[in-house]
Amino acid sequence: MWSTFIVQDEEVRTVNASPGVHKPSGGLEGFLGSRSGHKRRHRTHSSSGDGISESQEGKIKLTLFMAVIGIMLTVLGMGTEFWVELKPSKSFYNNQTCLVAHYGLWKCCTKMIWVSDMDPKQEICGPLHLQGESNCTFFKFYTTGENIVLFQKTPEKDLTVVSAMFAIISLFLMLMGSICIIMAISKGVQFFLKPAAVCFILSGVLIFLCLIVFHQSVLSFLTSDQSLPLHHELSWSVTCVGCAGALVIVAGALFLVLVLPYSPWEKCLTKKKSDI
Repeated sequence: MWSTFIVQDEEVRTVNASPGVHKPSGGLEGFLGSRSGHKRRHRTHSSSGDGISESQEGKIKLTLFMAVIGIMLTVLGMGTEFWVELKPSKSFYNNQTCLVAHYGLWKCCTKMIWVSDMDPKQEICGPLHLQGESNCTFFKFYTTGENIVLFQKTPEKDLTVVSAMFAIISLFLMLMGSICIIMAISKGVQFFLKPAAVCFILSGVLIFLCLIVFHQSVLSFLTSDQSLPLHHELSWSVTCVGCAGALVIVAGALFLVLVLPYSPWEKCLTKKKSDI
């Protein structure tokens, strides 16, 4: 019986190994075959001119990372109230404490600082990192239209509202540009790079317009009542927003360069070699 089983097993193996019988493909082989076919189709699509090559995809992702850093800095700058610092003389309030203020697009904060904690040679109140009692309030001219009075002065609410609108629109354009880049990478086409580049460049321009209008509103605030001199300086929130505007403009310009059918660097180098 054992010899009969061995003979039957050898016959079955011989039949399966015969060239005339079709051997069905396994699940792993079919999966690998489908992936290789997908890669061939992707390479064929990329070589047609409208697709994205592997080298372009890496450059696009690196530029997108730069733009994302700009978006994060924009959100950080817009959400904080350290756009401008206002510092009167340390004898403005009384001989024991002095008052400093800082505000941004949405909120204004005042801080009471002890004069004993300051440098005796210093004539103005501050700096802000000293310990003291703080009080923050949101601007009401976005809702009720009521303005605030700060150091006997009133901020120019129209200019502040315009600067806030520029900031919101620029952030919206940044998000739209990021969505276009994600679609370009997922679809593997260059078509979405052009609108993304336009969105990033326009958002950067609006960011700088926002800073210009805000600075003009600060100057209007200082000249609203000149009986009390104030020392003012732009703070770190403005630095964040300014760096964000520069980053997104550079990112938009790089996306435009990636859309070009030729590399400008290679063309310039070729032209220099031919001139030599």
